[in-house]
Order: sequence, then structure tokens, then C-alpha cells
Amino acid sequence: MADERAIVQEMELTASSERADEIFLEGPRSRFEEFITLLKVMRDFLRGFRTLHFVGPCVTVFGSARIKSDDPNYELARKMGVAIARLGFTVMTGGGPGIMEAANRGAKEVGGRSVGCNIELPSEQAANPYLDRCVRMHYFFVRKALLIKYSYAFVVMPGGAGTLDELFEAVTLIQTGKIKNFPIVIMGTDYWKELIGFIDKMARHGMISASDLSLIYATDSVEEAIAHIRSKTIEPFGLKRVARIRRYFPWLGERGLSADGAAVR
Repeated sequence: MADERAIVQEMELTASSERADEIFLEGPRSRFEEFITLLKVMRDFLRGFRTLHFVGPCVTVFGSARIKSDDPNYELARKMGVAIARLGFTVMTGGGPGIMEAANRGAKEVGGRSVGCNIELPSEQAANPYLDRCVRMHYFFVRKALLIKYSYAFVVMPGGAGTLDELFEAVTLIQTGKIKNFPIVIMGTDYWKELIGFIDKMARHGMISASDLSLIYATDSVEEAIAHIRSKTIEPFGLKRVARIRRYFPWLGERGLSADGAAVR
């Protein structure tokens, strides 16, 4: 039995990265196994830091990977990617297809900066072809942290459970003061109308403060969304347009990221 347990442990330690979250969340393990997991989590964070440190202030776009290119929401996300890039921000997404691809594509079409933070899944989520930088994570919680860490605003397009998770992660971090009062824009209001109504209901029942309703701005207008992001980020956080990129050190594994136009810093 001892030999069998040793074999099972060895298999799990060398398991595919696609099972990283499953192994991490399945309960207490041996001290050695937990230490190995800690190192793997640290490796994920380190890879993310090295890849994304010089991408500049971002706006993260959340949304479904299942939306096809002929869907009106794909075109809305592409136009939003164009507008975000023209405002001077880097467009960040989960790096996959659907809404993520559309936003990254929009940024690339106008010479903006486009980055992705992808995830290993059993049914592989391939990175879309419109990325200047892409880092592939093994742990969902590391990916979520990185999608938020580098962003000054969040745009939420139609999506499923993962998009809801990302939306409320951002809302909760702002609500509890863990991150600054960055703007959250919900687009695709017909799709989200029941959710928006439910958030209003939470406020009416005292489950959230009435002031929390101001954390979310809902619109289907790219112009209105960009105006809201500009008013809540550029001046409040002292961002300015610059033509140069920050200094980086290749000997540390760092790479700069430039664009055709000026960017905010």
C-alpha cells in the first residue's frame, strides 16, 4: 500500500498543469506536496509579473469565449477595443476567443497595445492571434489577480459564469477598499438587464449600500463608455500621455512593449 501511495503522489506531483486548480483545491495534503504547490503558485505569479510589468496601464475587457465573430456583441467589443487603445490604454483580456479576441483585435487594428492572460483548461483555450504579449496561467485565482492588478478600468461584455465571477470580484475589491475606485462599465444592457435589476434589489434590501450602485455604469454606447472611463481614470489618477516606454532590463527577463501612438502612464 505504501508503494501504491508513493506512486499516486508522484503522479500527482507531475500531473498536467490542466489539473493544477483541481489538485490545489481537493483538501489538505502532505507538507511536501503543499510546499510544491506553493512553488508552482509562486512560479505562476512570477511569470505573470515578468510578462505584464511593462505593458502600461490597462483596461481589462471581460466576456464570453463562446461568442462568434458574426455576433453583434463581438463587433461592440471590437469597437470598444479600438476606443480603449485610442484613449492610450493597453487592452487586456483573458487572451482567448470570442469577446476577448474582439477586444484585442480592435486594439491591434489601430496600432494599440494588446495583451492576454490565458488559462490552462482541459479543453484547451487557445490564445487569440491579436496579442502583443500573452502569459498562460495554471491557476485561475492567479489569472484573476493579474487581470485586475494592472487595470484602471473594467469593461464587462455578455458572458457566463466566468464573466460574472470576474465582474463581482472587481466590484467586491472596490467595495471593500482593496483596490481604488476604478470604473466598471457593463455593456450589452439587454443581456444584463436582469442582473442590473437584481443589483438594484440588493441595494433596496440593504444587502449592499445605495452608494455601491455608482460603482457600475451601464451603457451600450462606446462613446459614453469611453467618456466615463476617461473621467474616472485619466485625471483622478494623474495619468498622462507619453511617447516613450518605461526602462526595462532584459537580463531580468523583462521586455518592453511599445505602440504606434502615445500611451498613458
